[in-house]
Amino acid sequence: MIVDPQRMLKRPAGRAESPIGDSQVAQTVSEVIAAVRADGDEAVRRYSAAFDSWRPDSFRLGAAQIEAVVASVPTTVLDDIRFVQKQVGDFARAQRESLRDIEVETLPGVFLGHKNIPVSAAGAYVPGGRYPLTASAHMTVVTAKVAGVDRVAATTPPNRGEIPPVSVAAMHLAGADEIYVLGGVQAVAALALGTETIDPVHLIAGPGNAYVAEAKRQLFGEVGIDLFAGPTEVLIIADDSADPFVVAVDLLSQAEHGPDSPAVLVTTSERVGRQTIECIDRLLVDMPTREIAGRAWRDHGAVHLVDTLDQAYTLGDQYASEHVQILTEQPREALEKMRNYGALFLGEHTCVSFGDKVIGTNHVLPTRGAARYTGGLWVGKYLRTVTYQEIRDRSSSASFGRLCGRMSRLENFEGHARSGDLRAAGFDTVDIPWHPDAS
Repeated sequence: MIVDPQRMLKRPAGRAESPIGDSQVAQTVSEVIAAVRADGDEAVRRYSAAFDSWRPDSFRLGAAQIEAVVASVPTTVLDDIRFVQKQVGDFARAQRESLRDIEVETLPGVFLGHKNIPVSAAGAYVPGGRYPLTASAHMTVVTAKVAGVDRVAATTPPNRGEIPPVSVAAMHLAGADEIYVLGGVQAVAALALGTETIDPVHLIAGPGNAYVAEAKRQLFGEVGIDLFAGPTEVLIIADDSADPFVVAVDLLSQAEHGPDSPAVLVTTSERVGRQTIECIDRLLVDMPTREIAGRAWRDHGAVHLVDTLDQAYTLGDQYASEHVQILTEQPREALEKMRNYGALFLGEHTCVSFGDKVIGTNHVLPTRGAARYTGGLWVGKYLRTVTYQEIRDRSSSASFGRLCGRMSRLENFEGHARSGDLRAAGFDTVDIPWHPDAS
């Protein structure tokens, strides 16, 4: 579907962000990673002091420190964290139970199978700064522990030179085995590469700013990552039944994530589109996060007018947005009609903020069109599906041996062919022409 610019009720004022990222960010990240690789803890400490004014005796919190921090958090907050983590854990367990180990006998005596084995060690990055995303502790740590990860090392930046108590409490209650107060590229690099005091992990998960995202990108291969993430995105599909005020509130709820967060409305109703724009303008006047949300809406907000919901679904799939919210008379129709999205939110009783904070599905989701080829973080991301094979029947082994010999020699792989020949001959080397003792 080609977008008709004449049918856009609002166009973005800014440029679309490059999925590659900023070159200055990439250079800075590369320098930090190189320093941590060469100098370990000393480099981590140097960059933590420079970027976060944080240079404690140990970045890892001891048991007594964690206990004191958790005790400082109000009981009502701890109860809320426990409730939300139960939602995340219950859904992750349901996902895990859907993943079965299998073994099948494909031919007489030929057994093929796969097992789902968790990674041994995972890193969980919980962002801080402007928005301490405590919920990311639930999404990364709880999900990893449900998957069966033995060691989860969780890290979060300091908050103005102090330990962030709610984030630490969330990581602890989620089941983190190690908790570090350490942020940014230096934290990601330390977890990926290891230092004198931080053992390396095998996979790193969790959102972060542009520097954290770039660090994960540069380190991918040496360490596994959940996905490549960019600015938060929301796309709402609405028909004439939608309440423009609800649409406006829900668009701004995601625009406040950052000044580069796209908020897009695709609607079949010109009335809904125009009234949504009016509502957003009124809401921004006294919205506490108006400076950020307003810039995002101005530079990256868009309102498309289409003729039919089928066209709306098609345009939505082209965006492949992180969050897609359906505000129509028949919201579940989108389950059948749409293919490309990180997470789908159906009906006016279900908002994207529920997914971000409380409902139990994972909020670490693909952005920048990545929803065309991947889903978000889930229990399966912490698992490796590995295969095994066993032949117990001699005649089946011989049959595969003859086939392997023929197919390997088609590709000039004589060594492969000889492995097959041995099985074809039943390990009787007398009749193997290439055997060194053959006459």
